[in-house]
Amino acid sequence: DVAPEQPGNLEFIRQMSHDVRVSVAHTCTSYDDACAAFDAGARHMTHLFNAMPALHHREPGPIAAGAERNDVTAEIIADGVHIHPAMVRLAFALFGDDRMILISDSLRACGLGDGEYELGGQQFFVKGNRATIANGSLAGSVSDVMACMRTTVRTMGIPLTSAVKAATVNPARALGLDGKLGAIAPGYQADAVVLDRDLSIKHVVLRGKAIV
Repeated sequence: DVAPEQPGNLEFIRQMSHDVRVSVAHTCTSYDDACAAFDAGARHMTHLFNAMPALHHREPGPIAAGAERNDVTAEIIADGVHIHPAMVRLAFALFGDDRMILISDSLRACGLGDGEYELGGQQFFVKGNRATIANGSLAGSVSDVMACMRTTVRTMGIPLTSAVKAATVNPARALGLDGKLGAIAPGYQADAVVLDRDLSIKHVVLRGKAIV
């Protein structure tokens, strides 16, 4: 993850992009600098919309730059807290469901319920599906990827097929693991989650063995 506007980072992208997938992240970069980063070899965007300039009709920023590039993937925290549903729908429309990736940004408190927790020496507080630091700013997420996938379908209007792609085959492809993970097909690792019609988990299969 790099902020391409910082000195030396474009050269870093040029040198490293052949070995790792470089992502534009936590940035104040302009549209032009973001385009330069993608020209240099960056191929991903971390936490789309969060910690980056918003879309603007005169200053389009990094989101527009990424959307224009068919080889750039974008991850989004669709937990129902970080991003408004309309913006999640917009992201899928801009990037297409072959390039969107659902992530959780889960904190250590994920699944532990309401209470007070610690993150890097700083206290944060969980109430429901929202985790905040003392000043009310978001600390991260307490949703897992399955919960995010369920939220995109149930409350955000993303088609189930698109949401499943964004949680499975798309991230596998971005990491160079397509052909091994992310799909149910010959030659792939036999990992699968079986859901019911309400998208609740019925069974979990890990490496061909049912564990739930």
